[in-house]
Amino acid sequence: MKNTKRLVKDRYITGFDGIRTIAVLGVILYHLFPTVLVGGYLGVPVFFAVSGYLITNLLRQEWIQTKEVDLKAFYIRRMKRLYPALIAMLVLSTAYITIFQSNLLNNIHGEIISSLLYLNNWWQIFQGTSYFDHFAVPSPFTHIWSLAVEAQYYLVWPIVFVLLEKFIKYPGKIIKIISSLTLLSVLLMALFYTPNTDPTRVYYGTDTRLFSILLGSAFAFIWPSYRLKKEIPQSARHFLNGVGIISLFIIIMSFLFLADHYNFVYYGGMFIFTIFAVLLVAVTAHPGADLNRWLTNPVFDWIGKRSYGIYLYQFPVMVFYEAKIKNLTHFSLWHSFIELLLILGISELSYRYIEKPFKKFHYKYSLLVLKDLVSKPLFKRWKIISGIGIFVGLLALYGLIIAPSNQIDAQQQELQEQIEVNKKKVEDRKSHIIQGKSDSSPQVAKELDYGLIPEEKERAKNMEISVIGDSVILNASADLQKIFPKMVIDSDVGRQLYASVPVVEKLKKEKMFKDTILIGLGTNGSFTEAQFNDFMHAIGEKKVYWINVRVPTKRWQDDVNSMLEEMKKKYKNLTIIDWYNYSNAHEEWFYDDHVHPNEIGRIKYATFVAKHLVDGKGRPVK
Repeated sequence: MKNTKRLVKDRYITGFDGIRTIAVLGVILYHLFPTVLVGGYLGVPVFFAVSGYLITNLLRQEWIQTKEVDLKAFYIRRMKRLYPALIAMLVLSTAYITIFQSNLLNNIHGEIISSLLYLNNWWQIFQGTSYFDHFAVPSPFTHIWSLAVEAQYYLVWPIVFVLLEKFIKYPGKIIKIISSLTLLSVLLMALFYTPNTDPTRVYYGTDTRLFSILLGSAFAFIWPSYRLKKEIPQSARHFLNGVGIISLFIIIMSFLFLADHYNFVYYGGMFIFTIFAVLLVAVTAHPGADLNRWLTNPVFDWIGKRSYGIYLYQFPVMVFYEAKIKNLTHFSLWHSFIELLLILGISELSYRYIEKPFKKFHYKYSLLVLKDLVSKPLFKRWKIISGIGIFVGLLALYGLIIAPSNQIDAQQQELQEQIEVNKKKVEDRKSHIIQGKSDSSPQVAKELDYGLIPEEKERAKNMEISVIGDSVILNASADLQKIFPKMVIDSDVGRQLYASVPVVEKLKKEKMFKDTILIGLGTNGSFTEAQFNDFMHAIGEKKVYWINVRVPTKRWQDDVNSMLEEMKKKYKNLTIIDWYNYSNAHEEWFYDDHVHPNEIGRIKYATFVAKHLVDGKGRPVK
């Protein structure tokens, strides 16, 4: 008779809930306060490390006891743990989108299917979506990428584990194989990463992120929890506690300072971080150390047990809530507090009514349960809950039926087409200048005077200006080049300051870096003083005009504008063009995103910028 009893089944490592709490809070606060907890995204490799260790530890216990792994039972346990809450989140979110935010129905089929198949990370890669384009209309399902990576591991690893145990047998050799795969994943991240570009491919890829899970798996062979003894020498206890405290300290410091765009992160930094995460897991698992007790308390227990639901609902809550707030910069902390309460409240309902019941539910009795439910009085609690669930499910189904594919609303279409046309124009003009050809485009607009007096128009004709910017300045580039025919524009959608030093160097190499520089950056995210200094150092002593930002839907608007005001005091060659205060009271100048100027707004934008530039002193000509 097969013995299926698990070893040390009764030892639940409560400190792991503490680690999960630290991880999930890091991720949430990274999204709520991106300029404060710049490294909170590293909560994900902490989750990966815990999962790798726990799953492999359980598989090893089963193998040692029975010399086999019940793969069917393993997959059923994982599905019962993961799918009910995921499906509930997808259904609830789709129903909400159908009623309140129908613009997000576009392409929702691919998002739902890829999420259910746990292929969302690869789907997002092939769609060309960016985890780091903070301005783009966000999907409430963006975060499913990490669950997909874990689920792919859950699918493949038990089979690989059994093969290793059967044919390799020796733990030392197995550890070497896992370590080799871990280093291969680290190497792939470094090889696929290109500095100063969007790192989404290496951030999402299973191949480039697997090392965090595999490192946890390797430690399950090195440091199996069921072989660790509570009674150890005092010196060993102190040593373990020291390792755990140092690891926890490095994790917290990384959350605070290791920003996602640092090259170091992808050239081994995330791997080094994962080593400390695994060390924290290992020390917490040891009954002879004090970390497990230190990481165990009612708050950590509550959050840790609900961490899956908290992670699931963070993005839907943030996306749906923030879409209804026109200006997040007003009472920003209050908005963040409300979002946090909503996430915790919904995750509690998920834990109580979805995760716990379905984890214990025997699906073979589904028909009997359904029959019993139908026979109950109409106003019994579970019958009411089931009725609400059916209604929400039908609403979500309706949303999927009417959902368009690859369609955007009229304003988005107009903005997208305007940006694409302008981008081609500025690239063509740049190409003509490089090749020494004359530019056939209009020198100064005949149909519009842009509010400029003849003296200003004449001055603008001869001004040589280099522009570095994002989609806002690209959107208005046609109007700017009508006013300034010698203006050279290098702008791109989603561009951020930290990736813009190479743009300066490229313009210098092309001999198109003029004496007057116009900058339009900050729409897509904030920046540090060090990043600003690097950028200004690359520019040198040239005269710099910097257009501040109007991004009321994003938390970093005030941070960016405050930083620019501070930097103006430091750099004498820097002038701030205060587009924010000039335009802030004029919603009619903008598309529905409240950021990109519409047809009227583009003229206002170009005129306002032009008047500052032609004056040469940072103020409009009277």
